[in-house]
Amino acid sequence: MYGEDVLAGNRRRRKTVPVVDAEPDLVVEDVSSGFCGAVVGFEYGAVVLEDRHGGRRNFPLDPAAFLLDGETVTLRRPVATPPAESRRLTASGSIAVGNAPAQVAKASRIWVEGIHDATLVERVWGDDLRIEGVVVEPLDGIDDLAAAVRDFGPSPDRRLGVLVDHLVPGSKESRIVAAVTSPHVLVTGHPYVDIWQAVKPERVGIAAWPVIPPGRPWKEGVCAALGVATPQDMWRRVLTSVSSYRDLETPLINSMERLIDFVTVLD
Repeated sequence: MYGEDVLAGNRRRRKTVPVVDAEPDLVVEDVSSGFCGAVVGFEYGAVVLEDRHGGRRNFPLDPAAFLLDGETVTLRRPVATPPAESRRLTASGSIAVGNAPAQVAKASRIWVEGIHDATLVERVWGDDLRIEGVVVEPLDGIDDLAAAVRDFGPSPDRRLGVLVDHLVPGSKESRIVAAVTSPHVLVTGHPYVDIWQAVKPERVGIAAWPVIPPGRPWKEGVCAALGVATPQDMWRRVLTSVSSYRDLETPLINSMERLIDFVTVLD
C-alpha cells in the first residue's frame, strides 16, 4: 500500500569518493572535459595537468572531479613536508651529535700553555672534546716540558698532545720541544707569539696585530699600542670575538685537529 520507506536502513548509501594527494606525475582525467594528463604543479589554487603532447591545462580541485584508474576521486594539494632539520655544526665545524652525554674522561690528555689557550680551545673545540672524553689541561709555560712529560708517563693507551705557542725554527720553544722524544706524545704549535694572535685581527676590530719589539712583554705592548687599559680587558675583547673556527688563523686550526686525532685514535 505504501512506497519504500526512505528512512529504512536498507536504502542505497552514497558511495564515498576517495581523496587523493595530487603528487607530481600522478596521471588523472578531468571528468568534465576528458582531458588526461600528469600532475605538474599548481597555479592559483588549481592543479596543472600536462598531456602526452605537452599541452597543459588548469583544473579546480572540485569534489569528485577526476578519474584515477577509472575510479572517481577528489584531488587535494599535498601538505608541504617540513624541511629536514639542518645538521647543526659545532664551533669547530664538526657535525654535532644531538643529546649525546659527555664521555668519561680518557687517560689521554691535551696540554696547552696557559689559561687563555685552554679557554679558547674550549670555546671552539669543547663539544668535540667532550664527546671524545678528552681533557685539556693548561700548563704554566713549557720550560719544564720534558720533565712534565716523563711524570705523565705516556703509553700506547695514554697519549699526550701538546700545543705550543711560537713554535718556529730556531726559537726557544723549538729547542724545548726537541727534548720530547716519546712516540706517544705529539707536539704541535703555531707561529704566533701568543694565542691572542691566532685570532684573526679583523674579528677583534683591528687591521693587524701590533708588532711588539723583542724584550717587551707582548700582551702589555699590544694593550699599549691599541689603547686598552689592561691585558684582562684585551682578553675579554679577544675571547668575545671568537665563536667558531672561522675566527681563527689556519695554523692553530690545523694544529688542534692533529692533536685531537692523535689522542683519540689509539693503536
